[in-house]
Amino acid sequence: MNLSGPIDFRPKLVSALSHYSFSKFKSDFTAGLVVGVVALPLAVAFAIASGVSPSIGLITAIIGGFLVSALGGCSVQIGGPTGAFIVIVYGIIANYGLEGLALATMMAGLILVLLGLFHLGTVIKFIPYPIVVGFTAGIALTIFSTQINDFLGLGLTDLPASFIPKWGTYLTNLTQVDWITTAVGVASLLIIVLVPKVSKKLPGALIAIIIITAAVAYINSAFPDIHVTTIGDRFGNLSTDIPMPHGFELSMDTVNELLPSAFTIAILGAIESLLSATVADGVTGSRTNSNTELIGQGLANVIVPFFGGIPVTGAIARTMTNITNGGRTPVAGVIHAVVLLLIFLFMMPLINLVPMSCLAAVLIVVSYNMSGWRTIRGILRNPKSDIAVLAVTFLLTVIFDLTIAIEIGLLLAIILFLRRVTENTQIRVYGEQLDVAEGSESTRHEVLDVAKGVEVYEIDGPFFFGVATKFDEMMRTTMGEKPVVRIIRMRKVPFIDATGVHNLEILIKSSMEEGIEVVLSGVKPEVHTVLANAGIDSLVGEDHVCANITIAVKKANRLALEHSSAAL
Repeated sequence: MNLSGPIDFRPKLVSALSHYSFSKFKSDFTAGLVVGVVALPLAVAFAIASGVSPSIGLITAIIGGFLVSALGGCSVQIGGPTGAFIVIVYGIIANYGLEGLALATMMAGLILVLLGLFHLGTVIKFIPYPIVVGFTAGIALTIFSTQINDFLGLGLTDLPASFIPKWGTYLTNLTQVDWITTAVGVASLLIIVLVPKVSKKLPGALIAIIIITAAVAYINSAFPDIHVTTIGDRFGNLSTDIPMPHGFELSMDTVNELLPSAFTIAILGAIESLLSATVADGVTGSRTNSNTELIGQGLANVIVPFFGGIPVTGAIARTMTNITNGGRTPVAGVIHAVVLLLIFLFMMPLINLVPMSCLAAVLIVVSYNMSGWRTIRGILRNPKSDIAVLAVTFLLTVIFDLTIAIEIGLLLAIILFLRRVTENTQIRVYGEQLDVAEGSESTRHEVLDVAKGVEVYEIDGPFFFGVATKFDEMMRTTMGEKPVVRIIRMRKVPFIDATGVHNLEILIKSSMEEGIEVVLSGVKPEVHTVLANAGIDSLVGEDHVCANITIAVKKANRLALEHSSAAL
C-alpha cells in the first residue's frame, strides 16, 4: 500500500472503448436492456423504503448508475440505490430532512474519493467478514420489519423508528389487517419466488409488478367498495422531469453532526461495491481496479445529491444479472441507465398504479436474500471471537442503528485481531546452547555455545504495542542472575511500531544503567531503517547490530569473557 503514489484513476470505460466492436455492443445492449428492466422495481422499492419518492429512486439509478459505469474500475458493475442504505437513509431523513441526506451523501462521496486517492481500495476488502455478514443480516431484518405495515395493509402512520417498539405496534394492531391487501402481497410473493424456477433469466419482481398491478387496477375500478393502496395514493402523481441541479446550505454544526452517518455510508458503499466487484471478477475473469472503483463511486455520490438523489453503490444482484445476460464492458451499465431514463420520461404514470403491498413483497424477498442465513450458519462453527463479532454487529444494527454497529463492530474486530496477533507472537529465551536452524526450514543445524552471563531473547512476530508490553513483562519475570549481555534476536520481526521502538529504547537504557550490554541480531532492513531513524543504532552502538545470530553470539561471548576477565 502506497499512500503517496500517483493517482490510480483509470476508468474501465476508457480502455473498453479503445478496442470496442459491434459484437460486444450487441451483447452489452441486450444485457443493459435486461438490467434496466430489472432495476426498475428495485429502484422504486428502495426509494420508498428509504422514505423518499419513487422518482428520486429512479433519478438515483439513472444518474448514479451512469456515473458508476462511466467512471468506475469494474467492467461489469451496475450501480444504483441498494437495500443496504435503506436503514441509514431513513434515519438521516427522519432527523435532518432531505437536505441533511444530500449533505451526508456528498460527504460520503468525498470520503470514498479520498479512500481511492490514498490507494486504500485493497484495505477495505480486509474488513472482517463476520462484520459484513452481521450488519447485512441486521439490515435485512430491519428492511423486513419496515414492510409489514404495507404488506398487511395495517394503515399505520407515525410508526416508531426503533425495531422493538415497531414490532410492539404491529402486534397491538393485528386486528386492522386488510385481507385483500395481504392477499395481493402474498400473490406477489409467490410470483417472485416461483418465476425463477421457470427460468432464472426472467425478472420475478418485474413480472409480479406487471401482473399484480393489472389485477389491482381492475379490482379498484370494478369494485368501488374495495381499494388496495397504490404508489399514486401514497405519493400523488409522480413527476417526469429530471430536476435541475441545486445546491444546499452548509454549516459546520450540521457537518459535524452528519459526519458519522457520512462515514457509515462511505464504508458501507465501499464494502458493498468492492464485494460486488470481487464476485464479478470471479465469474468473468476480469480484474477490478479497486482504487478507481472507489473514486468512481465517490464521484457518483458527490454529484447525485445535487439532483435530489440518495446514496449509490454497486449492486451485486444487478451486476450478476448484467453478467448472465452477456454484459462484459461498462457500456452495458450506461445502456441500463438510458433504459431507466426512457422509462422515467414515458412510463411514470403506470408506476402510479403499482400496489404498495406488491412493492413490500419485493423488499421482503430482497431482505431474505440479504439475510445470508446459510453463511451465518457456517460462521457459527467458527471460533467464538468471530461469532461474538457477528452477534454484536447484528444486534447493534437491529436494536440501535447502523452507524453504531459499524463503529463498534470494527473496534471489536480490531481488538480481537490484536489479541490474536499478540497471542501468536512468541518470545523465546535461550541459554547455554542455541540451534541456529530452530524455527526455520533449514536442515543444516549449527549449535552455538552461549557463554555464561549471556541471555538470548527471540521475538517471533510483529513488535507492536501489544507485544512490546508482553516482552517487557517477560524480561522482568525471567530475570534470574543479572546477565552481562542480552541478545535480542529479531530475524522474525516483520515490522516494529512506535511503542515497540520506545519499549526497546527503555530496555537498552535501563540495561546500560545496570552495566548490561545489548546486542541486536538479524534485524530486517525495513525494521533496521525504523530503528536507525529513532536513534537506536547510535544508542546501542553500530557494532552491536549484527547481521545474524552466529555473529551476535560470538560478539556476546567475547563481551562476557572480557567482563569476567575484568572482574578478576
